[in-house]
Amino acid sequence: MATPAHCYYCFESLAASFDGREPPSLAAIEDLWEQYEQAKELAALNNGKNGLGQQSVEDEDVLGDQDGSNKRPYPQTLQLPSVSRLQSSDSSSASTTPSSLSISSSRSDSTAMTTPGSPADGLGFQRPRLEESGYPLFVTWNTISKSGHKSLRGCIGTFEAQEISSGLRSYALTSAFDDTRFAPIPVTLLPSLSCSLTLLGSFEPCADAMDWTLGVHGLRISFIHRGRRYGATYLPDVAVEQGWTKEETVESLMRKAGYDGGSGLSRRLLRGSSASGAGKPWEEVSNFKAVRYQGLKSSATYDEWQEWREWVKSLGDGRAKLLQA
Repeated sequence: MATPAHCYYCFESLAASFDGREPPSLAAIEDLWEQYEQAKELAALNNGKNGLGQQSVEDEDVLGDQDGSNKRPYPQTLQLPSVSRLQSSDSSSASTTPSSLSISSSRSDSTAMTTPGSPADGLGFQRPRLEESGYPLFVTWNTISKSGHKSLRGCIGTFEAQEISSGLRSYALTSAFDDTRFAPIPVTLLPSLSCSLTLLGSFEPCADAMDWTLGVHGLRISFIHRGRRYGATYLPDVAVEQGWTKEETVESLMRKAGYDGGSGLSRRLLRGSSASGAGKPWEEVSNFKAVRYQGLKSSATYDEWQEWREWVKSLGDGRAKLLQA
């Protein structure tokens, strides 16, 4: 599955290219991200533990006032093994910040219960790794304004299966610097960026131009017009984000491919009419083919990437050096 760790790796690759150095490995970033996510879960549970413990005391006081006894119908704390083990040395120092609940990579007995994926830890998880699998993929860069408006800044990918680490690094840079619709992304724009990764799969030929589902499928088309072959694609979220119907999506996709519409599409665009009228543009070309596919998407902003980096630096155990590869 696509995860924010993959987007962090794209950010690391882009930042490293500006600095003229090698980025850290994807494996190192995934390990640190998994520990970061688990630390946040532990912090959230610690918050819940403290809140429920306080509620138990309050409930006890109410019941005690009612019958004059010192009955204790509720425990004062929830005994969650993984949390209590972390706090056993000094419960007063427990904090709700992820950095104070950092997960050590050591294999010692004191941390074995809290390492990601440990079966003894109910919170532990080991997310599927993609290094050994090949996926078609697209990397998208957007800028986010101070008002929160998102604007496309580069999107390039491939339908050829890529080894995930090399594919991410390659297309993170290609989409940042080589999308001919935009000038190359400068280093000054880095703080305003967000990154999205879409892994593609479940490719199926469409019976016709409308044989796909909005919000579920991406669409790849090809056709021949006046002896020339055209082709283009939209990722699964594009049509929904733009508020298009399926007909509008296919017409836009044909224009993206470079089709000028011949007679029918140009007249409809000038009149402002929709594609619902007679003479569908995909019926005016030869050998129109469409393939639908699905995508696994993950996104991260610059601020989220930096927050994760600051957590890594706060560990104070040398792992921050992994980010200086």
